[in-house]
Amino acid sequence: MNAVLVLRGIHQPPAPPWWPPAPGWWIVAAVVLVAMAMPAWRAWRRRRRRIAFARLFDAAVDAAAAPAARLAAISGLLRRASRRIDPAADKLLGDDWLRFLDAGKATPAFAGASGALLRDGIYRVDVDAEDVEALRTIARARFVAWMDRR
Repeated sequence: MNAVLVLRGIHQPPAPPWWPPAPGWWIVAAVVLVAMAMPAWRAWRRRRRRIAFARLFDAAVDAAAAPAARLAAISGLLRRASRRIDPAADKLLGDDWLRFLDAGKATPAFAGASGALLRDGIYRVDVDAEDVEALRTIARARFVAWMDRR
């Protein structure tokens, strides 16, 4: 019995397709997407928060009719926000208060005429509305920066 065995070549299975990926790749893709989305979401949320603080500031200042009343509103808002930095900061007076407002800034904004207006303007009979608006711009930026601190 001489049976001749017919041998055939070894066939390789076909290569796996590139789509759909294995479940592990889906997990990796999801982790990468979440890691990329988190900073964008935090930046969006922080921006919305800053806009809300700016609107709060603007609404409180706009509620005051006279320039002296607007100046008082600006001062009150800055003092409220200063408590987030130092609980005793709202009790500072005069030049100490102005130095506190400029603390941590590269260029002091409250050291000049704007600071003098904030310090003494509430006690003046006649306050220029344009000067109050100039002060409002720098005070708003300081207010939003302080309120946005965590």
